Amino acid sequence: MSGTRSPRTGGRRVDLHSHTFFSDGQLSPEELVEHAASRQVVTLGVTDHDTVEGIARALAAGEGRVRIVPGIEISSTLDGHDLHILGYFIDALSESLLERLAAFRDERRQRALAIMDRLRTLGGPVDEHAVFAAAEPGVVGRPHVAHALVRAGHVPSVDVAFQQYLGARGSAFVQRPAFHSEDAIACIREAGVASVLAHPGAHLAVHIVERLKDAGLDGIEVWHPVHGGNAVRHWRETAQRLQLIPSGGSDFHGTHRGAGLGDMPVPERTVEMLQAASRR
Repeated sequence: MSGTRSPRTGGRRVDLHSHTFFSDGQLSPEELVEHAASRQVVTLGVTDHDTVEGIARALAAGEGRVRIVPGIEISSTLDGHDLHILGYFIDALSESLLERLAAFRDERRQRALAIMDRLRTLGGPVDEHAVFAAAEPGVVGRPHVAHALVRAGHVPSVDVAFQQYLGARGSAFVQRPAFHSEDAIACIREAGVASVLAHPGAHLAVHIVERLKDAGLDGIEVWHPVHGGNAVRHWRETAQRLQLIPSGGSDFHGTHRGAGLGDMPVPERTVEMLQAASRR
């Protein structure tokens, strides 16, 4: 851990990036809220990939205990970059959003089928029914296929599954249908939501962020587990210059996967800034 993003050891915590089992997280919405409460997280963003199925349950579980910020993480592309756009204070009943998410769900299913077909030709078949069963009640994704590869004994770990088969350079990789990042922002804005670029990393060109800002982007993740001290400083300065809201979170998927819930030093004022942006 870099000194500029040391995990908090106490006090009120804010975490605006987490996942449930409705996408690729380990915990149910109720378990996620319980875990947040145990770690003194007072405000929690629930941001599953391409689905809002877990929001109602998280809101019910958090009532009177943890403030839940209903959100989503939408996958998109821009000039060859795979970019994820977070949406906050989302209307989970927005018809236009639900229509787009239904298309995402079908695209994810078709992609999973294409990947598994390639795996069969490569001599690494997996149980198709088990993959889709493991994804329930959420949307299917490559992590579900990766775990199936491990269970079948084709690879020793999920990391190796991505390196050998499922990553961008893997032999069974299948590209998702392109959804332009500017369209993702438009979709989020139509649902009355604040939009934030997730985990830009250390190497994303600033002119890409400037394009997203021109398309209506409201904020950018400054605090994220993949950001070292230099990246944190760079994106914090970029956010200030472009008048973007500096946001962040642990990108929590489970208790034994990556950073701990609430570990990123996200200021409480970020929540109010995102809520104000969503009202606009």
